[in-house]
Amino acid sequence: MYQSLRILVLTLISLSLISCSVGVGGLQSYVDAADGYQFLYPNGWAGVDVKQSSQGLDVVFRDIIEESENLSVIVSDVDKEKTLASLGTPTEVGYYLLKRINNDVENDREVDLINAESLELEGKTYYKLEYEVTLPNQEKRHNLASIAVSRGKLFTFNLSTVQKRWGKVKNLFETSVNSFSVY
Repeated sequence: MYQSLRILVLTLISLSLISCSVGVGGLQSYVDAADGYQFLYPNGWAGVDVKQSSQGLDVVFRDIIEESENLSVIVSDVDKEKTLASLGTPTEVGYYLLKRINNDVENDREVDLINAESLELEGKTYYKLEYEVTLPNQEKRHNLASIAVSRGKLFTFNLSTVQKRWGKVKNLFETSVNSFSVY
């Protein structure tokens, strides 16, 4: 009887520990030593060739099965004296980016800022932003972003999926966005 109870308790503990690690598992590392940033991205995603654009698009990854799921990193120049806080609060920066996207005549979309918060990681400030995006004739999308300033550069890390998949990928995406760091 005691042995059976012990096995049951050990099994439950093992299952609990396994379920706790689901949000962290399934990710692999990407490091861009030249530009000074790194992040974790979902397994099964592949890099997409991007041409350097005037908007600073540096890297793009896309899910090879759910091709509408993607991440990107944009690197832009800012004054070397600027800090993220000097650009504004998380909400102000979130609305500024939202306004830039909505005012772009090439992008017929409606964007709503859901959440904006500030995080500290190893002495650096990051703004974590959450958006809902409505595109014409397409499903509503859910975006998470992490923004940081380092060495005169503004880094914007963005993950995006269709709204109907958001519940399935939320923990994975949040872990990935929280892993983004600049140095």
